[in-house]
Amino acid sequence: MSAGGGKKAIVAALTANAGIAVAKFIGAFITGSASMMAEGVHSVADTANQGLLLVGQRAATKDADELHQFGYGRNRYFYSFVVALVLFTLGSVYAVYEGIHKIQHPEELSQPIVAIVILVIAIGLETFSFLTAVRESRPLKGDSSWWRFIRTSRSPELPVVLLEDTGALIGLVLALGGVGLTMATDDPIFDGIGTLCIGVLLGVIAVVLIVEMKSLLIGEGATPEQGRLIRENLVDGTKITSVIHLKTEYLGPDEMLVAAKVAIAPNLDVAGVADAIDSAEMRVRAAVPTARLIYLEPDLYRTQ
Repeated sequence: MSAGGGKKAIVAALTANAGIAVAKFIGAFITGSASMMAEGVHSVADTANQGLLLVGQRAATKDADELHQFGYGRNRYFYSFVVALVLFTLGSVYAVYEGIHKIQHPEELSQPIVAIVILVIAIGLETFSFLTAVRESRPLKGDSSWWRFIRTSRSPELPVVLLEDTGALIGLVLALGGVGLTMATDDPIFDGIGTLCIGVLLGVIAVVLIVEMKSLLIGEGATPEQGRLIRENLVDGTKITSVIHLKTEYLGPDEMLVAAKVAIAPNLDVAGVADAIDSAEMRVRAAVPTARLIYLEPDLYRTQ
């Protein structure tokens, strides 16, 4: 995914969440619903998060300099990690606290039908955002499962938006259930239970994102399929006979560093070695476009 490849999904999510947040806060003020308030805070967190993702994409485009000679691509990983922290602290912790408080001290809801209407509209808007993220992700996902895509993607934005939108939809259903059960039973404790469930849900999603973004920040290598393609294209069978060892690392979602020691045919002169290395780099870049930085060390294969 290019720097702007997920921008459509991010903007769709930001627009939807900003409008939903305003509606939820109005509904929470009118009804006194804790689950509506928790969902309003959740939408504020999501809106801020989409803004952070856009900031990260912009920061990642800064040119390399003397201090950061491999560029600023990992800004996208850093800001996605911040997104996970915001989701946990602003979304999950608040909702858990509010849910426990409302369970211990239930309060009657006023005009709960207002909350129902707002939640139904919010589900429609979140569905639009979610489907936009799904459409943007499908070309990158390929035949793998959605969970595998989230776990293995080297581009952070779409997995973040997918998880946030999934959490938002489930959270809205939980809030709808809390308010609905409160209306049906005339017992406001269900509103607090719904709020607590929302907090736990957001906490789980935030922890998954924190783990995945931490791994990307530390530095992840090529996927197994990319590693296979790199090895296959380094070797031409005549000038380069084998790959002695290979190391890869993503410097950003769109840029991979490839460092390898390759076995050169023993009869090549200096010009032949240089030509073999240049040809290998071209083959690798054609097969794996993200492999932009390639450093090859020619050697002779030696058996012990």
